[in-house]
Amino acid sequence: PPLSAHYPVAAGSLTAHLQLRSGETFSGGSFGAPTSTVGETVFTTSLVGYPESMTDPSYRGQLLVFTQPLIGNYGVPGRARDAFGLLRHFESEKIQCRGIIVGDYASKYSHWNAVESLSQWCQREGIPAITGVDTRALVHILRGQGSTLGAMNVGATASKSDAVEWVDPNVDNLVAQASTDTVRVFNPDGDVHVALIDCGVKYNIIRSLCEQGARVSLVPWNHDIVGELGSFDGIFISNGPGSPTHCTETIEQLRQAYAVYQRPIFGICMGNQLMGLAAGLNAYKLRFGNRGHNQPAVDLTTGKC
Repeated sequence: PPLSAHYPVAAGSLTAHLQLRSGETFSGGSFGAPTSTVGETVFTTSLVGYPESMTDPSYRGQLLVFTQPLIGNYGVPGRARDAFGLLRHFESEKIQCRGIIVGDYASKYSHWNAVESLSQWCQREGIPAITGVDTRALVHILRGQGSTLGAMNVGATASKSDAVEWVDPNVDNLVAQASTDTVRVFNPDGDVHVALIDCGVKYNIIRSLCEQGARVSLVPWNHDIVGELGSFDGIFISNGPGSPTHCTETIEQLRQAYAVYQRPIFGICMGNQLMGLAAGLNAYKLRFGNRGHNQPAVDLTTGKC
């Protein structure tokens, strides 16, 4: 029979449940919003950085499992902004994932920069969160069958599978949901002008370009780039959630740009896939996605890892 794991819940605490569409259930304590949600269950191997991960638009529509056992011990930082008007400690203006699952939530936090607990943040933003889950067992399941739809609810028992509306978030155009609606300019006095196509951009991408001296025009995912090519020194296509196949307008804009634009075009994550589709290649979803922050890289200027 499918795995069913229950964790003792502290007196006075609500019980939360995670149910996978494949039948496994995990029950534990609720420390987020007392609400229900459905999303794609995925895991991240990051050791730190839960505020950044949770606000990363690439996680939109997903239930995020943290493999690091202890989560919440340094709380949540304030909403200070940098010289470019970007939040210093978050990758967007709000939590983007639909729920979080952790092994051991630290209810008492300690950090000089914290202003609230992870629990308070989740409750304020309406995000369910569950602690006491055997995340090792859960990750083994996800590692074996790939990303799986999951349902979270708060209450005495898990929702019955036939009562859950199993809606795959990837059938929607998540890029359109995550993208800006209007053109926004950052570092207007920059010496080069970069068009940043917002498919769900992380704030640190904007910050990094601005710090290198660029004037950044953040444009919607379906913006008419071709009509303005002459004003840009380069085009950057951002990361983003969901399937690139929904972004037909972006793909067509890039296809036209390839034919006439003689300056750099760079895509990262979702942007890289969109560039491939515009070049005539195909894209398909892998069973697994690597959401870790610990991939080694070599600095080609120094030769160091």
